[in-house]
Amino acid sequence: MSLNYISTEKAPGAVGPYSQGITFGDFVYTSGQLPIDPTTGVLVSDIQEATKVALNNVKAVLEAGGAGLNTVIKVTVFVKNMDDFSKINEIYSTYFTDHKPARSLVEVARLPKDGVIEIEAIAHKK
Repeated sequence: MSLNYISTEKAPGAVGPYSQGITFGDFVYTSGQLPIDPTTGVLVSDIQEATKVALNNVKAVLEAGGAGLNTVIKVTVFVKNMDDFSKINEIYSTYFTDHKPARSLVEVARLPKDGVIEIEAIAHKK
């Protein structure tokens, strides 16, 4: 098996020396996706809108790698403020309705570009 790098214009480019995602065998691994609008380059700071943008970016990388939200196995969410937990869940639950992957949500001291949220996922190809 070999690694294949994922690149899509439907998600923002990496802000460092890494790829948007990787496929390996039947799995897709996304890098952490910040709430950066890929069309404008604007970093969204409202937590609910930021959650939507970050999840849309995850979705775009997954799809470019041959997977989708419905094949996600594990999600990791990094947040600036754990007090936003219920607001994040309100949006998150609209993306993962019947399918509920395993998830970790961790408060961190700081995120790249001072983002309020960053989301990564591991999925199985369709």
